Amino acid sequence: MNLFDKNNRFNLANLITFGNISCGIVALYFICKGNFFIAIILAWIAGALDILDGKAARKFNLSTEFGIQLDSFADFLSFVIMPSFLLFYALDKDSNIKIIFIGLIFIFYIISGLRRLIEFNLKVEAGGVEKYFIGVPTPLGAILLWILYLLYVYKIIPNEIIISLLVALIGWSLNSKIKVPHP
Repeated sequence: MNLFDKNNRFNLANLITFGNISCGIVALYFICKGNFFIAIILAWIAGALDILDGKAARKFNLSTEFGIQLDSFADFLSFVIMPSFLLFYALDKDSNIKIIFIGLIFIFYIISGLRRLIEFNLKVEAGGVEKYFIGVPTPLGAILLWILYLLYVYKIIPNEIIISLLVALIGWSLNSKIKVPHP
């Protein structure tokens, strides 16, 4: 197995992306168990792996259509679904109406994240890097959700409805015309 073969589905860049996916899956397990601390650590590891896979793909000329698609699946899991679950599970939902309202907002966020990733894949070319993202990238959206999590658990913003409305705003920003510089 050649880690530097562009046509190998298990090349170095893709293996790093599979590590990102693995972190997202294991983080979901810990969220369901109520261990948010380990889930957050895994989320940050997934973020580091997301940066490394792109750098490895560009440095070793490993960018392929498969890798682009794989990266978006990893982003969807680790930067859309996982942080959404983390924040959703952390919020106090003391009534059925509140559960439904908050749940619908998080579904909106997840669909917005998926739409953003699909739109991005339709526009990107293997190996290409734009100067700006149009709309907030999903890793940045995840960071914003983690900030909301901290604001909630440290009772800076203790209101679940306000947090949920901010989640909706971040969800909207994923597909907005906001320009975000590419790192």
